[in-house]
Amino acid sequence: MIWKDFSKLIKLRLTFLVVFSASISFLIGSKVNGHIDWGNWLKLIAGGFLVTAAANCFNEIIEKDLDKLMKRTMDRPIPAGRMTTGQGLVMGLFMGIAGTILLGKLNLTAGYLSVFSVLLYAFAYTPLKRKSPVAVFVGAIPGALPPLIGYVAAHPQIDEIALILFGIQFVWQFPHFWAIAWVLDDDYKLAGFRLLPSGKRNLTSAIFTFASALILIPVSLLPTYYGYGGYYLGGVSLVCGLAFLYFAFKLLKDLQIPSAKKLMYGSFFYLPVVQLMFLFDFIGKVK
Repeated sequence: MIWKDFSKLIKLRLTFLVVFSASISFLIGSKVNGHIDWGNWLKLIAGGFLVTAAANCFNEIIEKDLDKLMKRTMDRPIPAGRMTTGQGLVMGLFMGIAGTILLGKLNLTAGYLSVFSVLLYAFAYTPLKRKSPVAVFVGAIPGALPPLIGYVAAHPQIDEIALILFGIQFVWQFPHFWAIAWVLDDDYKLAGFRLLPSGKRNLTSAIFTFASALILIPVSLLPTYYGYGGYYLGGVSLVCGLAFLYFAFKLLKDLQIPSAKKLMYGSFFYLPVVQLMFLFDFIGKVK
């Protein structure tokens, strides 16, 4: 039960996805240097896990009263009363400090970016969710920082590759989050969250979602355009992007929750597939 509550507190599956993204980018950055330091890779994974867990912990502390109102979140340890706010705060602070120290040991840029990510996620995105759909844009910034942090942890320079990695994950988050918001809109409204572009499940929100999926296609082709990836990466990115766009079009066409679910599940596959292909193709080009 203790592990189950801890995994809910830190949003374990989300934390793993973030760490996966950062670890892939670290390997890409390492290949730029021509050497992979596996010890530093493990430090990045540990530090990234702790920092992300801390951000999620602070998020749940701030939203504990709102989490009680939603079916999806009412069984989390703090709103359910199985853990106090003080206990959560102590764990969050410990994980945040320990994770920042680990990332800071890799280099200061990675450490600073991790602190910025936690602050923006917990204290800007979190309260903004009840005020404006702009929260999705604000949240997309810390959401896209993991690949940037992973890259600069290995190659301490924010260059074109770093910005491309950031850009792909930044744009991906809009169809991803809006699909989730469409599926969970009834639950979100119980807590007063406003995450759909128009605030409702309607044509306007579907158009924004479709447009973001459309924009993702040329953004995902940037590695190939700039020569950091070959035709394999370009082909896989294009096929994945068109499939993703198809799901977004289905939502645009029928405005139904099942279509939003397909888009949401598709987003979970899209990002790791494209990032892994970027890594494999990039390694092949620099050999």
